[in-house]
Amino acid sequence: MKILLTGHLGFIGSALYNELIKEHTVIGLDVKDGKDLLTCDLNYTVDLVIHLAGIASVRDSLKNPVKYWQNNVLASQKLFAAFPNTKIVYASSSSAAEPELNPYGFSKFAMEKIAPKNSLGLRFTTVWAEDGRADMFMSKLFKNNIQYITDHTRDFIHVSDIVSAIGLLMTKDIIGVMDVGTGISNNLKTLVDLVGIKNYASVKGDEFERMDNCANIKELKDLGWEPKVNVIDYIKNKYHLTS
Repeated sequence: MKILLTGHLGFIGSALYNELIKEHTVIGLDVKDGKDLLTCDLNYTVDLVIHLAGIASVRDSLKNPVKYWQNNVLASQKLFAAFPNTKIVYASSSSAAEPELNPYGFSKFAMEKIAPKNSLGLRFTTVWAEDGRADMFMSKLFKNNIQYITDHTRDFIHVSDIVSAIGLLMTKDIIGVMDVGTGISNNLKTLVDLVGIKNYASVKGDEFERMDNCANIKELKDLGWEPKVNVIDYIKNKYHLTS
């Protein structure tokens, strides 16, 4: 299969790219390579488009909502228009379930509304890896760099499980929008205490973030998919915890 993968140098994109090239021909587009979707040529003939390019940060979107509209909505609109007859799988977000809370969530919600009929939007929950971006909660957790936690609960899905879900869904004739997560809500305090971090503050979660982003993964389970990495088990194994 010939696949166009946007954001192939990003956190999720790079992990997916490394898997896809084992069996497919993959064309990567990434702003890190100087190929901004807003300006670059999209004259490709492919069997599938996987659209992961975009920017993600709830807090940053409050400061610069225009940047999120341009990069997540307008860039996607251009991509969608360039491939009207090609199946598209694109990254949405669990934040799109409550788009009124912040510009990031609204930009992903808007993407879903303008996406073509032959597309599948994936509402990722909180994607993690031990070597993920430095600003991610899980990266800070493993580096013992947690200053504070909130009362939010989060559905943490490992990037390898995201890759396996995309690998499955790209072969299915499914359109619309689908949750992709573990279906398990994790209390942040539980994770911090498991690691053994002591000196941190507990604060009330901001109202511009979802209190809980747990995914409904019934559709994925019905397809035979299950997440393989449980964040609690991962921490227990890493720190040799027995209970």
